[in-house]
Amino acid sequence: MLNFSQLYLGIFSLFISFLSFLNIIYCYYFDLFLDIGSFFFVFLITLFFGSLIFFKKKNFKKTSIFEKILTVITGYLIIPILLAIPYYLILNNLSLFDAYFESVSGFTSTGFTVFENLKHLDQSLILWRSSTQWIGGLYFLISLILLIDIFDTNLKKSLTNFISFNSSETLKQSFKISFIYLILTIIIFLILSLTGIRIFDSFNLSLTLISSGGFLPDNNLNLIIENKFQQLVLSISMLLSFFSLFLLYNLFFFKRKNINFLFEDLYLLFYLVFLVIIFFIFFNSNNNFSLLFLALCSSISNIGFSLEVPQNLMFIFIILIIIGGSFFSTSSGLRFSKLFLLFKFSINELVSHAKPKNVYSNKIPFFNIYFKTEDLHKYFLSVVIFIISLSILSLFLTISGISSEISFKLSILTLMNTVNSPLTNLENFNFFDLGVFSKFSLILFMMIGRVELLSILIILKKFFFKS
Repeated sequence: MLNFSQLYLGIFSLFISFLSFLNIIYCYYFDLFLDIGSFFFVFLITLFFGSLIFFKKKNFKKTSIFEKILTVITGYLIIPILLAIPYYLILNNLSLFDAYFESVSGFTSTGFTVFENLKHLDQSLILWRSSTQWIGGLYFLISLILLIDIFDTNLKKSLTNFISFNSSETLKQSFKISFIYLILTIIIFLILSLTGIRIFDSFNLSLTLISSGGFLPDNNLNLIIENKFQQLVLSISMLLSFFSLFLLYNLFFFKRKNINFLFEDLYLLFYLVFLVIIFFIFFNSNNNFSLLFLALCSSISNIGFSLEVPQNLMFIFIILIIIGGSFFSTSSGLRFSKLFLLFKFSINELVSHAKPKNVYSNKIPFFNIYFKTEDLHKYFLSVVIFIISLSILSLFLTISGISSEISFKLSILTLMNTVNSPLTNLENFNFFDLGVFSKFSLILFMMIGRVELLSILIILKKFFFKS
């Protein structure tokens, strides 16, 4: 009998085996024979466990939210172990813990790295780093579907037009999301290649951008991006991980054109246009708007890497990183729509006290959609949990000997799964020299940034506060 956890993790084992196979082909093609063994080892392990889902009877009972949360968390703990194997086997001077740190950073699409100089790595490992982000972004999207009941029931209603939430159809729905995810990756790759960016760099960047990851195929972005046109194309490509995964699907393929399905993306579009206007009018004094636009897109999509930007805008970029993008995208953040609805609800409450005879509804402006008070409570709890998580991680890093300012900024980046870069003046931060406690804290909160502390609190309530 195949249970839900085995099916879910088995599917991703097959994805990893596919990525391992691509790396094996790459190693053969470029005569990197010393690296083939490690990728072949991962290929065999993941193919074995993944293939088991086809030989067991798939008979599901209704899966509880607690089982779903445990499954997702288990994946964030176990899958990086598999992804860490090539790092550990290929690099003799890399400890197993550092290999796990690198794989967790990739799988959570954060982008922190223990490698100071990527030129010392074989290209097969560069490709593997990007692949870990790609599989991590896909894992995050499908995990959102599993945990959507505790995050946003309103969004669940609109997503039923694209996918089913039936546990017995998990395999089918996973491949539907994967197909759209893959098509968007190919689109980004083709667009970047047409701008003159090297094919290898374009491919790695496409895996990074669609997953909102932070790994680069070279030490600095300015070694890859050579002109303003490439900067513009890269910036626009970042927006594919800022808007909903189903935006293009709904615009071009969905037959029932209902604008309510696009409410979050339209709000995000207004938000983006507003930011572009503000940056262009007030911050474009040096006529470097292409750099500002790149930094802006990188911030709101929680990717994080950029070229040189004015340091006086660092606080603004941090705020944009915290806000984030669409709920059903690979970006992190508190989510713009959540914060907007919380703001509207707060205004309604304040005005209702000033004018108690008036009636104020929780209707989303310009759309025939009403948001529930229950969802607003979840949104508010998400903000509170973020503040608590930020305080705890900042304390841990400060205790480890990191300055309070760097600890605070690094904590935000960790929880928002955003890479350190010139955006936050942390591009030269050295993760390799951190102590075990610091790295363990970052690993833990990189995972929390993806599953949210709310999920863990529900699990604790289940086991320690049984009624």
